[in-house]
Amino acid sequence: MPAARRAQPYRRALSRAAIVCAAATACVALSALPALAHITVTPGSAKAGSAAVLTFHVPNEEARAYVTRVDMQVPTDHPIAQLLVEPVAGWTISVRTAALTKPLVTDDGQFTQAVSEVIWSGGRIAPGQFQDFSLSADPLPANVTQLAFKTIQTYSNGDVVRWIDLPAPGQAEPDHPAPVLALTAVAAGTEGTGGTGAAAGTATSSASAAVPGSDATARAIGAGGAAIGLLGLVLAGLSWRRAKDPARTPAVTVLPEPEPQPASSARGAPAQGAPTRKGSSGRRRASHR
Repeated sequence: MPAARRAQPYRRALSRAAIVCAAATACVALSALPALAHITVTPGSAKAGSAAVLTFHVPNEEARAYVTRVDMQVPTDHPIAQLLVEPVAGWTISVRTAALTKPLVTDDGQFTQAVSEVIWSGGRIAPGQFQDFSLSADPLPANVTQLAFKTIQTYSNGDVVRWIDLPAPGQAEPDHPAPVLALTAVAAGTEGTGGTGAAAGTATSSASAAVPGSDATARAIGAGGAAIGLLGLVLAGLSWRRAKDPARTPAVTVLPEPEPQPASSARGAPAQGAPTRKGSSGRRRASHR
């Protein structure tokens, strides 16, 4: 079989593999887009009763509008005694507080008010960009398994996105989930503060609560998509190179042509080297008269 024909199935297989990988990459990328656009909090979990710096990652989902306002609600049913806001260049910060029905007692004293809302405004998050906003919480509540920070995102074109949905057990992740911080319970007998007047050692379970893994899932999906895309590019490159190179032909052994033979002598003429027939003495006989 000629080499060109043998190479055709190989090229077709590479082309099909490249198409399949490209399609898989597109599907993975499309499925990852909503997850990557969520507002997320880092770290995703912290020890209840401890102090922590929480960073909220806010992306821009619009193609032709800026994010101009981020309004974050801080839970007051399990309040944070001291909540500080890190300044962000170009943004104005407004902090609202609410009176507590029951004073909050910590190692730093008694608190009758707690932060209920933080608003960042006046800045801009351009399309395709994000902005991090950080809060210092001291201490985190010790008698709860998670804190949800419901957030409202406003765009320059008037669009408003409400990241306020909470996941239900056994249900798919909502379209606009609120960023959720999981709190690891403090073991009995360990030192801790926080809560609404209750001792920090009331928690008896050390099991951590389940949190929506939108950010981790998005990163895993993105990594898988990148790997599949890289494989598709490699296969496509091999297919293109194989199609571009000329088909290889099998090696042929060329034998030397035979040397031409000398033309045959005239008919009746003796062959070269053959003795000439003459008389016995080699001379002509004398004629007899």
